[in-house]
Amino acid sequence: MNETEQTPKIAILGAGLIGVAWAALFQHHGADVCVWDPEPDALAATAGRMNAPMAQLFEVAPDAGPRGTLTLCETLAEAVTGADLIQENAPEAIALKHALYADVEPLMAPDAVLASSTSALTWSDLRPGLKDPARLITAHPFNPPHLVPLVEIYGTDPDRIARAEAIYRAADRVPVRLKKDATGHIANRLASALWREAVFMVQDGIADVEAIDAALVNGPGLRWSVLGAHMAYHLGGGTGGMAGYLAHLGPSQERRWAALGAPSLTQDVQDALVAGVMREAAGREVAELETVRDKALIAALRARKDAPQV
Repeated sequence: MNETEQTPKIAILGAGLIGVAWAALFQHHGADVCVWDPEPDALAATAGRMNAPMAQLFEVAPDAGPRGTLTLCETLAEAVTGADLIQENAPEAIALKHALYADVEPLMAPDAVLASSTSALTWSDLRPGLKDPARLITAHPFNPPHLVPLVEIYGTDPDRIARAEAIYRAADRVPVRLKKDATGHIANRLASALWREAVFMVQDGIADVEAIDAALVNGPGLRWSVLGAHMAYHLGGGTGGMAGYLAHLGPSQERRWAALGAPSLTQDVQDALVAGVMREAAGREVAELETVRDKALIAALRARKDAPQV
C-alpha cells in the first residue's frame, strides 16, 4: 500500500467467494484485514480458502511488498471498529443488507466508508438501510475480484469516494466512477448488451454458441483487452479518428444497431445455450474451467504489465 499515509484496516463482511477474494487481495497488498461472517463454519474456513487466491496474486504481483495481517473476527464489532473501508459482501437481498447496515452504522468510524460489492442492486436500493447514506458507496468488482482489476463506484460523498479509490488503487485495482446511479453499473450493462445479441444470434440461427464465443475471443475480445469501445472506433476512423468514423461509417453503424435483436429465453433457447456451452466445455467441470480461466487471466495480466497503455 503506497497511496495511503498509514496501513489501512479493511473489514470484510461475508466470507463467501467474493469476500475471500477481497480479503486475499487486500492482505497481499499490505492492508490489515479483518473478516467476519455470521456463519462460524464459513469464517473458520476463510484462511484455508484464501491460499489459492494468495498464490495467484503472488504470480501476478510478486513485488507487492510485505503482506498485511489477517484477523478472523467472531463479532461484527471486532471487524468494523476502526476500519477505514468496510467491504460488504452479503447476499443480494435488500432486506438482509438493510438489517446488516443498521448493525454496522453505529460501529463505524466517523470517516469510514461502507462499500457494497453488490452487482444486482443499486445505491438507491441500499441507501434506506442507513441513517446517513453518504457513508455508503457501491463498489462492484468483477469476478474474480483478486484478478480482474475493475471496481465500479457510485456514491454521493466525494471525499469518501476519493479515500476508497486510493485504497483500491493501492491494491492494484482500477476504480471507475459512475456519474449517476444505474442498474448493472457500467460493465454489466455492456456485458448484458453483448450477451443479449449473442443469445439472439443463437435464437435466430445465425451461429452456434461455440462459433459466437470463438468470434468474440479471437476478434473484438482481444482488442477490447487493450482498447475501450470508444477508443477502438476512434482508431477505426484512421487519421480522421472518431469524427472521421462517425462521418463515414455512422450510418452503417445505425443500420447494424437497427438489426440487433431482442431475444426471449424460451425453453428452446435455454436448451440451445446449455447444449452449446456443454460442447465448449468438452467434459470439463466448472472448477477445471475456472482454473483454466484464472491461468489465462494471470498470463494476460502479466503481459499487460509490459504492454504500452493506449
